[in-house]
Amino acid sequence: MTPDLCARFAARAGDYRAGVHPCTPAELPDLLATLLAGATAVVLPPGMPPQWTSRLGPPTLPGDTLTATELDAPGLAVLTGCALAVAETGTLVLDGGPAQGRRLLTLIPDHHVCVVRAEQIVADVPDLVRALPDPTRPLTMISGPSATSDIELSRVEGVHGPRRLDIVCLPPG
Repeated sequence: MTPDLCARFAARAGDYRAGVHPCTPAELPDLLATLLAGATAVVLPPGMPPQWTSRLGPPTLPGDTLTATELDAPGLAVLTGCALAVAETGTLVLDGGPAQGRRLLTLIPDHHVCVVRAEQIVADVPDLVRALPDPTRPLTMISGPSATSDIELSRVEGVHGPRRLDIVCLPPG
């Protein structure tokens, strides 16, 4: 993994109005606590590393049992990892693996925080296809917070997904 891929991913994700936050593994618990401080509760998918959540203030909820209605509660946030990320497009790729959970988790709550390790970033979509751990798994690809320009060509965020997307980038190692 080259620093160029990390920088390109961060720039492209930022172009989509995602908040991009580089940090070290030691800084991660405090940064996640800061990013999620305003949430009424934080949804955690199965397989979430406990060290990531050691400093969270809001109560946590299990992501494997909540209904769509429960996930739509005001102030709810979700914390996930990802399978891969694409530098060229600033896209997160989730496949439902550990720390990612069901698709519903990342499509309904107003705030999604996703942790990306540098070694998960690939250059482009062809590299993504080659790097998929299991190409038969359903994929969710996320490029920035939910937005549309269908309404009088004005950008409107949060129409069909999270209004806010924060990406935490961990360095190689």
